[in-house]
Amino acid sequence: MHIDRYDDDRARLLPLFTLADDSPAQIAAYISRGEVLVARDGELAIGHLQIVETGEAGVFELKSMAVTEHRQREGVGQQLVKAALEYCRARNGRRLIVSTAAADTGNLRFYQRQGFRMSKIVRDAFAPANGYKEGTMVDGIPLRDQVFLDLNLNG
Repeated sequence: MHIDRYDDDRARLLPLFTLADDSPAQIAAYISRGEVLVARDGELAIGHLQIVETGEAGVFELKSMAVTEHRQREGVGQQLVKAALEYCRARNGRRLIVSTAAADTGNLRFYQRQGFRMSKIVRDAFAPANGYKEGTMVDGIPLRDQVFLDLNLNG
């Protein structure tokens, strides 16, 4: 497996972006932003990670990340996060933020294992007005609230 910057048509990565986000409208709004890193097994993309600038000096956002289902739990996500940290540090980043659904306990565990700490909650972020289907469940929990986590890149 190797990780490199993705400079091709991002529409080719749509299946990965769709694994990361349930709203086609939201994906369409951000898919072209920032930089995308791709984990490959040979020529096959098995994971992606998108990093965008936030507008605040030294603060980057991990906007989208997914690993194909058959390659999950092999350390691909961890390697993508490591590559993102290197990317941000090389650009004088001081903090990396990420958000996920409060209902997605697997993602919350994953990011905390990478050193991220919870910083804020946005209630009802995953509402139909934002492109999410009413009644969507994640692991038996209603998809409603968004949790932000961050990681200090300076230590």
